[in-house]
Amino acid sequence: MGVGTWISLLIAFGCLFGALNASAGDADSLYRNCVGQCEKTGDIGDQSIRHCQFQNSDVPLDSSWYMQEPLYLQWKQLNCRSDCRYYCMMQRENQQEKLGQHPVKYHGKWPFKRVFIFQEPLSAVLSAFNLLMHFIGWLTFFILLRYKLPVRPQSRRTYYEYSGLWHIYGVLSMNAWFWSAIFHTRDFDLTEKLDYSSAVAVLGYSLILCLLRVFDVKDEASRVMFAAPILAFVTTHILYLNFYEMDYGWNMKVCLLMGVSQLLMWAIWGGVTRHPSRFKLWAVVFGCSLAMLLEIYDFPPFHGYADAHALWHATTIPLTYLWWSFIKDDAKFRTSALVKKVK
Repeated sequence: MGVGTWISLLIAFGCLFGALNASAGDADSLYRNCVGQCEKTGDIGDQSIRHCQFQNSDVPLDSSWYMQEPLYLQWKQLNCRSDCRYYCMMQRENQQEKLGQHPVKYHGKWPFKRVFIFQEPLSAVLSAFNLLMHFIGWLTFFILLRYKLPVRPQSRRTYYEYSGLWHIYGVLSMNAWFWSAIFHTRDFDLTEKLDYSSAVAVLGYSLILCLLRVFDVKDEASRVMFAAPILAFVTTHILYLNFYEMDYGWNMKVCLLMGVSQLLMWAIWGGVTRHPSRFKLWAVVFGCSLAMLLEIYDFPPFHGYADAHALWHATTIPLTYLWWSFIKDDAKFRTSALVKKVK
């Protein structure tokens, strides 16, 4: 938990920095003029934006925090700027659709249709399901080790040498999917940085865990030697995204490199060792490889709701179940082998 706590602190400091506008949609002069006019008048054509109206005390809702709306509305970011951006975006997309033009991104994202407070309803719901699957997987893994598998007679600790590492993996994974659900619900600077940083952290830790298991590293000193350079790189990358520039292209390359490398190692290791659950492992590797194509082949949301990223979230739900099933099988396999040695 020490590593997870340290990374969380770095993420928290990084969230103090501003957002990046670097998409074709938000660079459009008509869109910018619409947002600027909306923030001043509270009107977009015949439509009035409630959060841009003045209160009875003539205090605008985008003033100091102690003069604004209740905190729960601030958290949802249902304020003047976010609503102006949304309705101006929808207006521009309708205009472009009539001209036969394709959708473009605004502030790094495709134009999605909101449902209540949910900016990307499908991705938010699917992220929540992934969080649930990781929780169920981790909980059943914990119950297996705690109550079903034999323990060492003297120390009363589990025989499985990687149990603590998988517990940390479970916590980091649940944290990543939690912030993914929040980010797809309300997208602003804080939630974006928490989502991206949490995803990078769990990918980096997964790579470390893959190396330790594949090379059967049990000694603590050797584990530190394996983990240190990767931990340093991942930490530097998170600091780069938060303190210097939210570079989406560079982040995608880093995540693909870490993801593909561990998928290849898991696949080769399963075949070389002839692990009893290697077919589950290969199914996860094959499924994740196909899912990565959805992240690479990005396309606009279908009817404003389902894009490639949402479909990627959908594919990871069954893969998460299968992955935790392999982890539990690995714990049973290693425990059985070590118990036989003791006897």
